Amino acid sequence: MKRILALGLALLFLLTGCSAEISDYRQQQPSLDIFRFFQGKTEAWGMVQDRSGKQIRRFHVDIDGQVNGETLTLNERFVYNDGEKQQRVWHIRRIAPDRYEGTAGDIDGVAKGEASGNAFHWQYSMNVKADGKTWLLAFDDWMYLQDQSHLFNKTTMKKFGFTVGSVTLFFTRPAQ
Repeated sequence: MKRILALGLALLFLLTGCSAEISDYRQQQPSLDIFRFFQGKTEAWGMVQDRSGKQIRRFHVDIDGQVNGETLTLNERFVYNDGEKQQRVWHIRRIAPDRYEGTAGDIDGVAKGEASGNAFHWQYSMNVKADGKTWLLAFDDWMYLQDQSHLFNKTTMKKFGFTVGSVTLFFTRPAQ
């Protein structure tokens, strides 16, 4: 019985001890301010992968960002490799110096985010259409500022706590 308990605790430690914390990036530069990065025009290229890592879709996004006080509005226009087009408009509010909340039409509830150093951690639930059905998936986004013009984004999508896919994005904006 003691062996089973010890094995269970070791497994729990491995599963919980390996998660990144936003504070891990506190010293990383350049510092990411999402309002500054997304103000104006931004472009992104990305892919969606299933849980096995197989690429199932590719896409391009044109983004127009507008800052008004403590709110960033992002108008995102997606074009997928199969010709499908989507639009999402985010309204992101700064609620504290490094904390954010956001809403969009296909987001269930309120997205929550936190910035530290060159990183931004963004979590939300989104209604995703696939195979003629709508699925509510939990999204866990990690964004990393490479330099003042380039940002990487890695997203894990989960359903019932199980990873069902991932999204990888590369953002670029005109040099300032």
